[in-house]
Amino acid sequence: MSPRPRGFDLDHALDAAMATFWDKGYAGTSAQDLVDSTGLGRGSLYNTFNSKRGLFEAALRRYDTEWTSRLTRLLEEGEEPARDRIRSVLLSVVDEETADAPEHRGCLVVNTAMEMAGQDPEITEQVRATFARMQTALSVCIEQGQRDGSMPRHQEPRTLAVFLLNSMYGLRVLGKVGDRATLLSLVDQILPPAPPEAP
Repeated sequence: MSPRPRGFDLDHALDAAMATFWDKGYAGTSAQDLVDSTGLGRGSLYNTFNSKRGLFEAALRRYDTEWTSRLTRLLEEGEEPARDRIRSVLLSVVDEETADAPEHRGCLVVNTAMEMAGQDPEITEQVRATFARMQTALSVCIEQGQRDGSMPRHQEPRTLAVFLLNSMYGLRVLGKVGDRATLLSLVDQILPPAPPEAP
């Protein structure tokens, strides 16, 4: 691999490429789009990432590090009951999906799953790993909720985690066309607020 040009900021380049793929999809992004968004020449991009495909894989990993990690931290950290942490994740998804209106970019991983999963084994595995990571964080949080009394004890944690994962990514898909009020009402159906404690 050739040395990077002086002043090359890898994180900046990945963030710019990630945003471009997010806006246009993999197939819809041209080499010139990536040159324009990153401010780097084709030689610099290809020397560092080898190909458009290599840059896309790196951008997906960047998304997982920046966006998925933020949601898993919401589940793993904080003193509030586990149920409240899970609800905070769902509400955070609503915030993300409505913050970029009218573009409604959705989730890069979900978009990639719909565009490429099943056709590209390596990308499929990368998407699957992100989903599995989120599912595991949800399952652990549910188990904590069963111990602290905020989540139902009769439901198997991994099964409930799959339901919540499906619901969370469903919010992401619907967020591409839906409005905030609709998404918030769905959160109340997926995970209603905990009832107030009896006096």
